[in-house]
Amino acid sequence: MRFVFSLAGLLLPLFLLFTPSLSYAEPGIPMFTVETDANGNQDYTLTLQILLLMTGLTLLPAALIATTSFLRIVIVLALLRQALGTMQTPSNQVLIGLALFLTLFIMAPVFEKIYDTAISPYLEEQIQFKQALEIGAKPMHQFMLQQTREDDLEMFAEMADVTLTEPQNVPFKVLIPAFMTSELKTAFQIGFMLFIPFLIIDLVVSSLLMSMGMMMLSPMIISLPFKLMLFVLIDGWTLVIGTLANSFVVPGGI
Repeated sequence: MRFVFSLAGLLLPLFLLFTPSLSYAEPGIPMFTVETDANGNQDYTLTLQILLLMTGLTLLPAALIATTSFLRIVIVLALLRQALGTMQTPSNQVLIGLALFLTLFIMAPVFEKIYDTAISPYLEEQIQFKQALEIGAKPMHQFMLQQTREDDLEMFAEMADVTLTEPQNVPFKVLIPAFMTSELKTAFQIGFMLFIPFLIIDLVVSSLLMSMGMMMLSPMIISLPFKLMLFVLIDGWTLVIGTLANSFVVPGGI
């Protein structure tokens, strides 16, 4: 072992001696630079923008839940599974995957508008990074505003001490919590409507078992096949997914 370290100690100076370009390398590019145009607006270099973009990707799951249709969809699907009484079937991975791709389907017009008006001009260097952010935020702002109830907006605006003048001027710090609150309300309303037919089946089966004196038999065992049969006969998945997709007001249509 000592021989190995001694050999490495002899070879390292020789390696640096015959490779001076490595020992005297040119300094790297600066961490970031700020450019100021004629109007006084500042723009950052591409290196810093990529760094900020990679940092922002860590917040992507939170942004997906807070600003898109994902929240309403995944809650309704979870309540539907509970109403059916199928325990962990479909699994959480299946529900989240279905909710994710249904979200992409619903949000496609919004994402396309963001790409056409903000991302594409920025990549072609027609607008600056700050302008791209401002333009790209408008379609998301419009989408969330159309799903949000006025009383939720007023409540959060009052807590934030913000005066609401025009809908286009609602700040995101007020719009995002109001949007999430409205989505929770809508999701639970849809879930309540889904529970009613399955609750009736549970009550009927439970009453029949009580009248027959079969109190030791769990009503869930008997009612589950009937609920599954009813759900399949009415093509329940198509109805639920179609209702969820049509419950959103999307600029430009789905």
